[in-house]
Amino acid sequence: MRAILAQPRGFCAGVERAIDVVDKSIRVFDSPVYVRHEIVHNQHVVEDLRAKGAIFVENVDEIPEGAPVVFSAHGVSKAVKAEAKIRSLRAVDATCPLVTKVHRQVMRLHRLGYEILLIGHVGHPEVEGTLGQLPDGIQLVQNVEDAEQVVVSDPGRVAYVTQTTLSLGDTAEIVQVLRHRFPSLQSPPTDDICYATQNRQLTVKRLAEIVDVVIVIGAANSSNSNRLVEVAQAVGVPAYRVSSANELRPDWFSTEQTVAITAGASVPEVLVTDVVEYLRNRFGADVEEDAEGRPEDVFFPLPLELRAAAGKTQP
Repeated sequence: MRAILAQPRGFCAGVERAIDVVDKSIRVFDSPVYVRHEIVHNQHVVEDLRAKGAIFVENVDEIPEGAPVVFSAHGVSKAVKAEAKIRSLRAVDATCPLVTKVHRQVMRLHRLGYEILLIGHVGHPEVEGTLGQLPDGIQLVQNVEDAEQVVVSDPGRVAYVTQTTLSLGDTAEIVQVLRHRFPSLQSPPTDDICYATQNRQLTVKRLAEIVDVVIVIGAANSSNSNRLVEVAQAVGVPAYRVSSANELRPDWFSTEQTVAITAGASVPEVLVTDVVEYLRNRFGADVEEDAEGRPEDVFFPLPLELRAAAGKTQP
């Protein structure tokens, strides 16, 4: 067996920043640190932070008044921030800056009088946070069928934004339908699908052309991980998502295969190492890095409110 490790894979800059935010908040604040929702969609990461002292909750009203709270990388609605303020919570916003960029676009387009279409998946926390930036004037479009049926008040004043972790191909199809229906459709000034999502999808698409099987490591509720599976399957290659090496099935493989291994943007490298060791031990795999891939060098600084709090605790 030949196993190729996709490059890039695993943690993106937004995820690294979110984990650092929780880690540093635990050290900076004297009281317990609460995190609204999973900081990122990976149980290994969540359990590691829980062991360090983070307390994960789904609703702000579960947090004692005045306690520190970290908002997850997916972003939150204005209502959640307002409730946190009412409860005098010391909020630290770990929203990925690329998601924040979408929120700002929504507000700008609304001020300019556009009706906004958000392309994304219902129920995803990022989508809920983006929809929650406005009380009205924004609608969710999940697929081509929605795009064909969505009703707007003024077809000449329509704009779209997208969830940051969508499939490039699926999104392009939806936008094509919307643009056919609304020729004046306003596009985002830059692509909303984040650099990490795009890089990982393009890498998987390239590797799927030369391998027999693709393994994607990522949580079941990880949008970007599920999209990687779909990208590989669209090329016609068997692709499987696993949360860890424990979910691998030997009947997916044979010793003569070439296997590509990638990981969603919330996945720590230790989970990749476990999959590699499984293939080495079970099938004698020779493992190599993706020679054509390029590592990412994007960095996002910590939120100002956390840097300020950390400064106050310095002797």
